[in-house]
Amino acid sequence: QVQLVESGGGLVQAGGSLRLSCAVSGRTFSGYTMAWFRQAPGKDRIFVATITGSGGRTYYADSAKGRFTISRDNLENTVYLQMISLRPEDTAVYFCAAGPLGTGISSSTKLYNYWGQGTQVTVSS
Repeated sequence: QVQLVESGGGLVQAGGSLRLSCAVSGRTFSGYTMAWFRQAPGKDRIFVATITGSGGRTYYADSAKGRFTISRDNLENTVYLQMISLRPEDTAVYFCAAGPLGTGISSSTKLYNYWGQGTQVTVSS
């Protein structure tokens, strides 16, 4: 069983920065593609960013490109999401997810088997 625990969320003013962390326990961390999704109140959970097991490939939603950076530390079993230039529309619960995609990446929630409990990010204007 793989367990994911997110941290690092909070309240920040527009233009500010946050770094989210997701600590993973269980099976071999490097074997999992990792991703971040977010869900605003009353809306669907949507893709933000993903990274392959080796960290060699990343992919971002258009809304995240140029502002967010996903990275991972396979020795610390942790994946990160560095967010800068935050906007009020980035306000959401951010979820970390793990999927056994080999060397692949995906923006679909359906391909990720394991999810964290989420961390709230609130950006004030």
